Amino acid sequence: MLALREALAQLDAGKRCVLATVIRSGGSTPQVPGARLLLKDDGSSVGTVGGGAVEHRVLEERRTLLVTGGARVLTYDLAHDLGMCCGGRMEVFVERMEARSRVVIFGAGHVSHALSALVGGLGFTLTIVDDRGELNDEARFPNATRILSEPRDALAQLAPQESDIFLIATHDHRLDEEALEVYASGPHAYIGLVGSKRKTLRILERIRARRGFLPSLDRVYAPVGLALGAVSPEEIAVSIASEWIALRHGQTAPHLRALGNAPFLSLIAGSDTADE
Repeated sequence: MLALREALAQLDAGKRCVLATVIRSGGSTPQVPGARLLLKDDGSSVGTVGGGAVEHRVLEERRTLLVTGGARVLTYDLAHDLGMCCGGRMEVFVERMEARSRVVIFGAGHVSHALSALVGGLGFTLTIVDDRGELNDEARFPNATRILSEPRDALAQLAPQESDIFLIATHDHRLDEEALEVYASGPHAYIGLVGSKRKTLRILERIRARRGFLPSLDRVYAPVGLALGAVSPEEIAVSIASEWIALRHGQTAPHLRALGNAPFLSLIAGSDTADE
């Protein structure tokens, strides 16, 4: 139970972890079904699946999964595979567990409202930061945590984590600049800034002039979203959410039709009619 409780604590803190659970055993084995071993994001572990060679092998597999993700069942003949004198067999289920990322949107306008209908179904939680109570209210954002303040003033209450996704979409360039300057300097997985390249460059120039340097921009996305040709708030919301999905899965998000489908593309290119 200790490993399971620690796994939940890791997820609540916005961190990933890998949990190994003995699911079947036979003969003489060092642990029984239900034994758990947790590998935390910092490399430390909690619990045990039996120690010795079997635990060493499971730890190696878990370190791989911590990077690649996924889940698998490991089956060991303890004597034949690992040279252990126990002589039994064990099956261990190993899975990477992901924290449910929090989406924090600065601004309660049309794009934010459109995004609020999407994020829950995509596995994110939602927080809206906007001091305009007439927009940042329960009727418009019924499934969100709402913070009625400007971006800088919300910092302590938000307590940013490494898994956080920040979207800057306020009604005021001053607030956009403030949000980027404050939150790009702290822990985050992604910061997106809604607006043109020209707007982004001007904001960055002002931050550099004021501070003498820029915060790390490695995970700052501006302009935000995928190139879908989006125009309406609803389309822009899909573009932004699509970027989050692509990044979550480590994808560059080309058209699916263009991936390994050359015969189909050739057929389209050689067709004289739109439909037959």
